[in-house]
Amino acid sequence: MARPTTKSALMELAKTNFEKLWQLIDSMPEEALNTDFDFSNDVSKKEAHWSRDKNLRDVLVHLYEWHQLLLNWITSNRGGDKADFLPSPYNWKTYGEMNIGFWKKHQNTQLKTAKELVTVSHRDALALIQTFTNEELFTKKYFDWTGTTTLGSYCISATSSHYDWAIKKLRAHSRKFL
Repeated sequence: MARPTTKSALMELAKTNFEKLWQLIDSMPEEALNTDFDFSNDVSKKEAHWSRDKNLRDVLVHLYEWHQLLLNWITSNRGGDKADFLPSPYNWKTYGEMNIGFWKKHQNTQLKTAKELVTVSHRDALALIQTFTNEELFTKKYFDWTGTTTLGSYCISATSSHYDWAIKKLRAHSRKFL
């Protein structure tokens, strides 16, 4: 599906990709759910996340933490507290370190808790997105705090695009158990 350019398309794709993610998780064999990821033999998987995330919990808490970034960023800026999307000291060149911090933070989080966290944060993100108009979501520089891009672009990145990333990662892991 094309990248959303309207609120309705954004909401639909976020819901659809989240449902696809859970359908995939529900279809995974128990062995796949309980075996750590290992992509070390696949030279095409060079990005840091292929070695960072070791299991389903890691993927789900990653999604949860990116929901939190979106929720906190929008809430702060709407409330008059100027905030960047990425918390200090991170920027778009160093956000990989932030992701490692998220990973470390959740090493004692149980899978059941991770599932609950991401489900609630997904619902909260969609509820917040719903409060904006098409114009607010998809007009560049509508809000001074979005910089040169649209609020919708951030919303897509934290929801549907991230769900697509998770699906691809879980499919790559699951293929080893077919």
